[in-house]
This record gives sequence, structure tokens and C-alpha cells, in this order.
Amino acid sequence: MTTRIDVIRHGEPSGGRRYRGHGVDDPLTDVGWQQMWDAVADQPRWHHITTSPLARCHDFARQLSKKLKIGYSVDDRFREVGFGAWEGLSPDEILSTDPTALELFYQDPISNRPKGAEPLESFSARVWQGYEEIAKKHSNEAVLIVAHAGVIRAVTANILGMSLDRVYSSLKIEYGGIITSFIDGSARPKLVIRGG
Repeated sequence: MTTRIDVIRHGEPSGGRRYRGHGVDDPLTDVGWQQMWDAVADQPRWHHITTSPLARCHDFARQLSKKLKIGYSVDDRFREVGFGAWEGLSPDEILSTDPTALELFYQDPISNRPKGAEPLESFSARVWQGYEEIAKKHSNEAVLIVAHAGVIRAVTANILGMSLDRVYSSLKIEYGGIITSFIDGSARPKLVIRGG
């Protein structure tokens, strides 16, 4: 038997392009809702849904669980990484106070965190702990985790055994993008990235 875990990124949130960690709780736009419904339209059946507590994930997970008539749970470990002083700021707002901040951040996101930001190592550890618990609790089932781009990157880095800075600087996840992992008793889950 195989355990399947899909992790989907939320759709477009209100408020435009800005750094949303776990300190900004914008709901989905109408476009964001449609991105989510489109992304799950042709997916195999899930047995359970787990979601980040943030509205851009939780609101959709609740509606999807009603539609599919399956249970859902909220897991704080799947909230987005904290961006500290950058929470709620657009790239232009960040660049207006520090023209090199974003370049340095994307070159080395581990060493060049915004002031007060959550360390990537501890973020990755909490996400992976949540993932492993889901895999154990829902062994031989299919589970959907509704979360964030950072969560998808953390899961990807852990499955592939890649460094966090490499995954964070190179893996782009579109709204509604999904990664699928299969756990069949082998040493590591197998990973498929779709839709972004």
C-alpha cells in the first residue's frame, strides 16, 4: 500500500504582491478561489484535508471538505514562514529602505533573513515534523495539505535532501501549484511537482 500526500499552495490573496508570512492573514480574492477550485478539479479522492490556520488556506480547506464530505484539521505547523520586519511589505517598499536587501535575501535566504524573521532551519523542522506525523497518522491513505509556497519548499528540501537555500532560491511555486509525494516504505518519499 502507498500513502499519498499532496501539498497545494493557496490561491491569490487580497492585498497585492507583498511578503505574507504568518503575520499577515489576507483572504483569497475571487481569482484565488477559482485557482484553487481549478487546481483540485481532476485530482484523485482524498481521505482527509489538513490546513494551515491562515485564512488564505483554511477558508478553502473548510469549503473543500464540505464539498467532498471528508474531515479536515488545522495544523499550526503548516503556517507560512515568518518574515519579521518584512511582513506585509511589497518588494518596492523593502527596496526603498534597503536597495540590496532582496538581492542578498535571494542569494542566501538562510543568512540574510529580515530582522525578526523566523529562521529557515526551524521553519523547515516544524513543517517536516507535521508532514511526518500526517504520513504516520494517515498511512495508506491520500491526504491534501493546504498551505504555502514556503511549506512546499520545506517539504521538497526534506524529501530530496537538498539544502534549504538552494530550494528557496530556485523553486518557484505558482498559486494553486501542487507537489505530490508517495510513501511506500522506501527510504524517502517519491516527489512529483505539478502546476508551478
